[in-house]
Amino acid sequence: MSNSAVAKRYALALFQLSKEHQLLDQMETELRVVKEVVTNNPGLTALLVSPKLSKAKKKEILAEAFSSASPFVLNTLKIMIDRGRADNLAALVDQFVELANEDRGVASAEVYSTRTLTADESAALSSVFASKVGKKSLTINNIVDSNLLGGVKLRIGNRIFDGSLRGKLERLERTLLG
Repeated sequence: MSNSAVAKRYALALFQLSKEHQLLDQMETELRVVKEVVTNNPGLTALLVSPKLSKAKKKEILAEAFSSASPFVLNTLKIMIDRGRADNLAALVDQFVELANEDRGVASAEVYSTRTLTADESAALSSVFASKVGKKSLTINNIVDSNLLGGVKLRIGNRIFDGSLRGKLERLERTLLG
């Protein structure tokens, strides 16, 4: 089974628990901390997947590292250790966040622009493009790309909205050549 499918199963189970106990925001926050710790400490992941360390010791390390996490999150992490899925911790968080955003009607968008967007510009892009993709709002990740020459380019899931000057010039070139 692929890593994303494994992570999605664990994320779905945890998501259902969070909805059942009205802990969605809390669990999402805790899981984001887990991902941050795992990605910023590659040694931790290496330790958790190491066959030299017993599962009990790995679970003890997780319990110490995430002692403030809810029992649901901590137990899910321990189950992943038991099943040899420690390398999927970051993917679990990504899948959980995706499920939570879907539940809230929020989509994640990457906005490429020639400069950093202001809060008002981000809010305007969110309100305009959220309705185009059938969502209530967008969480915008602004990426500065000087190659665009001007304008913006949005990527929401697998959809791309290209309003950049470079994109317009490329479309004009294709029209003239074709």
